[in-house]
Amino acid sequence: MYLGLDLGTSGLRAILTDETGAVQAEAEAAFSPAHPHPGWSEQNPADWIAACETTVSAIRAKAPDAFAHLKGIGLSGHMHGATLLDADDAVLRPCILWNDTRSLDEAATLDAAPGMREITGNIVFPGFTAPKLMWVRNHEPQVFDKVAKVLLPKDYLRLWLTGEHISDMSDSAGTAWLDVGRRDWSEAALEHGGMRRDQMPDLVEGSAPGGMLRAALLSEWGLSEPVVVAGGAGDNAAAACGIGALGEGTGFVSLGTSGVLMAGRDRYAPDPASAVHSFCHAIPDRWYQMGVILAATDSLNWLSRTLGESPADLSSALPEKADGPSDLTFLPYLSGERTPHNDSRIRGAFIGLDVGTDRTELTRAVMEGVAFALRDSLTALEGTGARFDTLFAVGGGARSRFWLTTLANSLNLPLSLPAGSELGAAMGAARLAICAHTGASSGDVMTLPATAALIEPDATLTATYDAAYDRYRALYPALKQSGRPSSGA
Repeated sequence: MYLGLDLGTSGLRAILTDETGAVQAEAEAAFSPAHPHPGWSEQNPADWIAACETTVSAIRAKAPDAFAHLKGIGLSGHMHGATLLDADDAVLRPCILWNDTRSLDEAATLDAAPGMREITGNIVFPGFTAPKLMWVRNHEPQVFDKVAKVLLPKDYLRLWLTGEHISDMSDSAGTAWLDVGRRDWSEAALEHGGMRRDQMPDLVEGSAPGGMLRAALLSEWGLSEPVVVAGGAGDNAAAACGIGALGEGTGFVSLGTSGVLMAGRDRYAPDPASAVHSFCHAIPDRWYQMGVILAATDSLNWLSRTLGESPADLSSALPEKADGPSDLTFLPYLSGERTPHNDSRIRGAFIGLDVGTDRTELTRAVMEGVAFALRDSLTALEGTGARFDTLFAVGGGARSRFWLTTLANSLNLPLSLPAGSELGAAMGAARLAICAHTGASSGDVMTLPATAALIEPDATLTATYDAAYDRYRALYPALKQSGRPSSGA
């Protein structure tokens, strides 16, 4: 049996599978981030440990016989978080999370340092780990002086499980300290950020062993044989493992709080200027790239709060199938934008509002705006040579058939809906545990799911969606010029 642990921003999800990936039990435990100042987002690492104890206890109660045969644990987690430890592994301050924007100035400084984009393959975004440590050095020097290790969130959970300081390549690629092409810490990047290699964890591939479960936990959990903890992965790499998106032509589009268009790559082909993320994959000799928008279902949630109606009610008022673009345009920059603009200060807009515009037209425009923003990401990814032979649609927004047909028409790509629900980051983590324990190849374990439905673009509508997208693209420069001062690449 294999345990997949996915550490999210609002909770930890655990699934127990057998060697075929069949789920035996699952459990979740919730926790919340803190926002002590505008733009700050922090979490107490002790909450992650408590959540792990809760979920493991629940799974043991649900499937005691299966859990007794546990052989491996895989870890997935939200990326970029800065968990700071002293020489005794005591936490020095709350973890600064991926969606914390306090280090905007430090990120700009680090991004301008010689060779940083060439080393890391990415723009240094404020959410990345390295600028967070520069902020701590500038604003909390008494804390910075005590930092002996910096761990990403899932790797702090690993420290509790194994007693070891270890990370994997995919998660570490989002720190701005890793040479993503060489898959190793960069001395130059560390020096630019005022850090040392001894403050970094050891590195392993995500499908390789990354420690063994501590004897005390073996005893506490009633286990009699050794349990390996896999290197694991950052959340999107783990999700890619869960859905089988490993190499060229494979990928997924996620309509979650943020929106992600992910492409598996057999080679390293960064393009930092496009604000595409280029990271190591969780398996050896593979990489992945992402276009990221900051408000996908979050845009619909904003409209829901504003109108006082649930997202489900707003979505249900739309037809089953999109039959052409709206005359109303929505720019979904409610929290700034990542790909391709790298603009934290841009904000959203409706263009073309009419006295007769109703809630249905607003909802339709919001979904189209998100689809067009993801087409921006598609254009950026295609510029690096990425392609999509198989593109799975996942996330909460994928429950809306209207949204999916809008997205298929906007991208001019067919979208596959995967059969089965257990295909996320927790499943990817469990699959990594299988590889770490058995030595099985990733291709044998991380297979593509069956397709439950295929959403084809409507060829008769391609030209009208292209024209609507052209209008959408033309609005960003005007919005940037007329709004607040913007920070871009």
